[in-house]
Amino acid sequence: MKVVITGANGFVGRNFRQRLAERGDVSVECFGREDRPEGLPTVIAGADVVYHLAGVNRPLDPEDFARGNAGLTMTLCRAIATVAASHGKVPKVIFTSSIQAERDNPYGRSKRDAEDMLLQSSRDSGFLIRIFRLPNVFGKWARPNYNSAVATFCHNIARDLPIEVHAADAPLSLVYVDDVVDRFLRLLEGDAGTETYAVVAPRYETTVGEVAGLVREFHASRRSLVTERVGQGFVRALYATYVSYLPVDRFAYEVPQYGDPRGVFVEMLKTRDSGQFSFFTAHPGVTRGGHYHHSKTEKFLVIRGDARFRFRHVQTGESHELRTSGATPVIVETIPGWTHDITNVGADELVVMLWANEIFDRNRPDTISCPL
Repeated sequence: MKVVITGANGFVGRNFRQRLAERGDVSVECFGREDRPEGLPTVIAGADVVYHLAGVNRPLDPEDFARGNAGLTMTLCRAIATVAASHGKVPKVIFTSSIQAERDNPYGRSKRDAEDMLLQSSRDSGFLIRIFRLPNVFGKWARPNYNSAVATFCHNIARDLPIEVHAADAPLSLVYVDDVVDRFLRLLEGDAGTETYAVVAPRYETTVGEVAGLVREFHASRRSLVTERVGQGFVRALYATYVSYLPVDRFAYEVPQYGDPRGVFVEMLKTRDSGQFSFFTAHPGVTRGGHYHHSKTEKFLVIRGDARFRFRHVQTGESHELRTSGATPVIVETIPGWTHDITNVGADELVVMLWANEIFDRNRPDTISCPL
C-alpha cells in the first residue's frame, strides 16, 4: 500500500510517520516545502491514500495563509486531476482542516477554501474525501512557544521556566495526537465511515487554567511523590505529553532515603486514593515491623533474599509463620488486627517491595507497636 503525506515533518505528520514505520505493509512518500509543486503528480501516482497534513497556521504575513493552505491544496487537486487523466487510479484524500474553518478570519477562510477545492475535485475526479476539522492537537513533538499552549506549558514547566496564563477560564478544546493517528490508521485499513466531515474522539473540553494547573502538579509530583490520576483519559494523555518534554538531564530524579542500622527505607510513589509504593532493605538477622494496624493493609514482595514473616492475632493470640524468597515471587499481605514482623533469615541483604493502601499520615499513622 502506498501512502503519500504532505506536511510529513510537522507535528501530526511526524507522529503519523512513526506509526506507519512500525508497519510492514506500507510504503510512504513525503511531500514538503522543499519539494517542487510540479513534481506532485509523480509523487501521488499509484498512491492509495494521500494524507494532506501540510498547512500554514502562524505566518509572519497573513497572505501566507492563502498561499500555504488554499494554494497548496489547489496544487494537490490539479495533481490528482493529472493522475486521473493519465493513470485512471486516484487516491483517497484525508485532509486536516481546522475548527477555525467555521470562523471568518484569514486562517479560517484559507482552510474553508481548501475544503471547498477538495470537495469539488472529489466530485470531478471521483475520489473519496474525508475532512477533519481538528481543534487544538496536543502530544509529543509539538513545537513549544509557537501555536500550542499545551506544548509551551509542558516545555517551560519541565525546565522551571515561567509560563503566562492571561485568561485561566478561557475554554480549550483538545484532541490527543495518538487519537488522531489512530483514526488515520483506521481509515487506511478501510474504516472510512460515511460522513465526509470525520471526527476524532475523544475530544476534551477544558480550560487554559486547568491545563496549566495539571502540568504544574505533574512537575511537583517529583518532590511530593504524589501522582495525579494518570492512568486514563485526558490526564493520561497530558501526562505523557508533559514527560515527553523533559530534557535529557531530567530523565531521572532522586527520592528520599531513610536509613538506620537495620537497612534503608525508600518511598517511590504515592497516589491520591490508592496508597503508596516503597521498598526497604534489611541486613542479615534483622527484624523489621512488630506492629499492627486497624484499617491499613499492605502487600509485601521479597525481590531479593530470604524472609520469614510472623503474625499473631492481637486478641486471640493465634499465630502464623511463613517464608518467602526472591527466587519465587509471592505476595504477603498484612491483616488488620494481626501484629506482624519480617526477618531476614538469609546470608545476603533482604530487599522487599511494599505497597500500602494509604499514604502514611504521621498524625494518624494507624501503626501500633506490638512486638511478637
